[in-house]
Amino acid sequence: MPTFCPTYHVPVLLRETVDGLDVKPDGVYVDVTFGGGGHSREILSRLGCEGRLFSFDQDADAEQNVPADESRLTFVRSNFRYLTHWMRYHGQTEGVDGVLADLGVSSHHFDAEERGFSFRFDAPLDMRMNGRGGETAAQVLNTRSEEDLAKIFQLYGELKNGRRLAAAIVARRQEQAFSAIDDLLQVVKPMMPRDREKKDLARVFQALRIEVNHEMVALEEMLRGALRCLKPGGRLSVLTYHSLEDRMVKNFMRSGNVEGKVEQDFFGNRLSPLRPINNKVIVPSPEEQSTNPRSRSAKLRIAEKVAEKKP
Repeated sequence: MPTFCPTYHVPVLLRETVDGLDVKPDGVYVDVTFGGGGHSREILSRLGCEGRLFSFDQDADAEQNVPADESRLTFVRSNFRYLTHWMRYHGQTEGVDGVLADLGVSSHHFDAEERGFSFRFDAPLDMRMNGRGGETAAQVLNTRSEEDLAKIFQLYGELKNGRRLAAAIVARRQEQAFSAIDDLLQVVKPMMPRDREKKDLARVFQALRIEVNHEMVALEEMLRGALRCLKPGGRLSVLTYHSLEDRMVKNFMRSGNVEGKVEQDFFGNRLSPLRPINNKVIVPSPEEQSTNPRSRSAKLRIAEKVAEKKP
């Protein structure tokens, strides 16, 4: 039986995120980002014998943390973008009572040198959350056009010098292909202001990671899937860590779409399939931020699915 690894990942806003689900003892819940299992274990602690939990993670490393609770917990090794497919597969046609998502990268990914998520180590430029397939960060750097690379850095990293970075990368790969983190650092570090070096390097790595894992597309598909799967009154509790994903989640919870376009009825009343529970975003306490650095950029948003009005 796999052994739980407490250092794999320290969950952020653990109590607040699970409180947002308003867990019913006999309810059906989904944790689409299992990781170290912290949020899933907290949900299980609030479920009774008849409750069910489905936990998703596409990373094979996460399976070492799955607790022995086969009667209530089903682990799904898959990207959360396929949420609706797997819920149908497991017979959850009546809908679920809550969906929880802790977005971004786990502590484990940042600390596992060989995964290539952090510029603290020299390792292969991988960055895949699902190491069993897909394009690596090295392949992105070696094959994408200068225009595409510039868009990646500008859109996903919000870097003002994205075009210069892209041009420098294309010039370097004509002499030698990218394979390791140090290859990338040699090119981009000289282009970073000293007072913002670490912050800008983090943005470069964020941009590549988002592109490699198709994170924005997967997030949109997961949000739409969660809306389809939730019962009326069901809760959606989502933790975000950067402005791109937070904007998408905020828009979706207010309007039911990632663009934030709110429909209105004839009388001007808002027509949204979700009702935000916390109009003011929830952030970690100063104490949590001091003990868990990952929590410093975290924002928690919670919404409830409203019942469809009958004509």
